[in-house]
Amino acid sequence: MTLANRRNFLTSTVGVCLFGRAARAAQFVPKGSGALTKTRRDQMTPAQIIVELKNGNARFRAAKPASRDYLEEQHADAGGQAPAAVVLECIDSRVPAEIIFDAGIGDLFVARLAGNVVDEDVLGSLEYSCVEAGAKALVVLGHTDCGAVKGAIEDLHLGNLTGLLSKLKPAITATPATGEKSDKNREYVAAVARTNVKLGLENIRRQSAALADLESKKTIQIVGALYDVTTGTVEFLTGS
Repeated sequence: MTLANRRNFLTSTVGVCLFGRAARAAQFVPKGSGALTKTRRDQMTPAQIIVELKNGNARFRAAKPASRDYLEEQHADAGGQAPAAVVLECIDSRVPAEIIFDAGIGDLFVARLAGNVVDEDVLGSLEYSCVEAGAKALVVLGHTDCGAVKGAIEDLHLGNLTGLLSKLKPAITATPATGEKSDKNREYVAAVARTNVKLGLENIRRQSAALADLESKKTIQIVGALYDVTTGTVEFLTGS
């Protein structure tokens, strides 16, 4: 290998993948190195972790996922975990975070609640993920065609679900409508879902002093994103 080729190779190995298993699958980490370790996780910045989430979604959309051995990952993680990020998302079956970000076992914490609502219990889970366990990126992930958003728009009443949907009403109020304010208007539903993500970010920063403090110190990065169930694309919201 020439010196120029060696430099190109080293450059590509640094830029392509940062997660443990994804990197190992591309042979950038020695075979058998195991799960994403705390040491490896702590070497990454929050911004690098966000980039890897974007890269993982690109692999998902291209149908080129990293090759991985889930049983190997399961065994490697049995003694402990060091996830790089925590994702707060909806329960929608079409939005499995580990798959759409092409992540392996032990790479992500995932909190799921209809409408990705931020409440006291969710905040506790997010605080555990970042403050106690060391995750460096916090992603509030909404999605298009969200059933919870549709239910809130149509003022659905159904047992305990009624109270949960009421927490989405501020997003409806804050979202201007182009066309009919109806669950049949896909663009409007997506717009409300986007607003709900932004309000969720505000709630996290306002209601969790611990997370806000970590963000102010740049120890973590808190961002919002919207998943398109039609295209498979995760759009990270600018200015979030």
